[in-house]
Amino acid sequence: MSTLQQRLDQLAIPGELYEVTDEADHKIRCYACGHRCLIRDGGRGVCKVRFNKGGVLYVPRGYVGALQVDPVEKKPFNHLDPGANVISFGMLGCDLHCSYCQNWEISQHGRDEDAGRDPDIISATELIKLGKARGARGVASTYNEPLITSEWAVEVFKEAKRQGLHTMYISNGNGTPEVIHYLRPHLDGYKIDLKSMRDKNYRQLGAVLQNVLDTIKLVKEVGLWLEIVTLVIPGFNDSQEELWDAARYIASISRDIPWHVTAFHPDYRMTDPPRTTANMLIRAAEIGAEAGLNYVYAGNLPGYVGDWEHTHCPTCQTILIRRHGFYVLENRLKATHGDCPNCGTHIPGIWG
Repeated sequence: MSTLQQRLDQLAIPGELYEVTDEADHKIRCYACGHRCLIRDGGRGVCKVRFNKGGVLYVPRGYVGALQVDPVEKKPFNHLDPGANVISFGMLGCDLHCSYCQNWEISQHGRDEDAGRDPDIISATELIKLGKARGARGVASTYNEPLITSEWAVEVFKEAKRQGLHTMYISNGNGTPEVIHYLRPHLDGYKIDLKSMRDKNYRQLGAVLQNVLDTIKLVKEVGLWLEIVTLVIPGFNDSQEELWDAARYIASISRDIPWHVTAFHPDYRMTDPPRTTANMLIRAAEIGAEAGLNYVYAGNLPGYVGDWEHTHCPTCQTILIRRHGFYVLENRLKATHGDCPNCGTHIPGIWG
């Protein structure tokens, strides 16, 4: 009987995001993520799912490890077609090894013996057809790290664009200029997890802080709609100083980038820290506002964070989109294509 890895390898196809570094020895360098893995013939990248066979990089295609329809606010995107449903898909593997990963069963395939899930075979056309049949207005590559399966995502997104759907990445942001420019023609929204403002913390998770900061800047520069999330973890990244550093960095790129601060709960291998409280989230959101960010949201604790769930006009403070958790209760921007009906200020985003 074949192993899960063998079944996945049979689905892999030659990729595009790499270069040959030594033709004689069949060495290649992958640049789908910030690790820029140098892979020998027969070897695999850090992600465990991109591999070198005879000097050609093979990459995942034609399956999903997770597939469901979600509110776009769950991604979370608060400025991208509010109230829409999106069909969300993930594959297997990741370039990081976060000890608190909620999707570890698929993301840690290849690292954790208990991780892994049989793939469901599906084509890009079938995936989009299924999403439209369930009323989705967008499609999101999520759950595991989408950067490492970007060739498959582009195939899906091309079909999505033909069908009039928005396209989204929910990513750790450990990117490269090559992969961002590769994605740009096919992608509308990019959500990045800014997990910490300390390089020491990032190295525990398997990445380098500067790669993420550079990706945030580049995603904004190339014109993708960008929102940023920080999962506030007690004892890991929740100090006042670090939250200020995060807010100030985002504001230095653009004050109009929405920043979501969300609540941690113990999961996977990180079970010691306590849950994030509503007061912790409210203080983090206040720091974002004090740092000059126009759109700050506190998530994952619906009903406990006051007005931080809602979208306000930064000029007149009118509540424009009222939410409870992932659900839109009122949207006053829908009829104005993003302009505040009270003062006329344009609110940046993709409004349908």
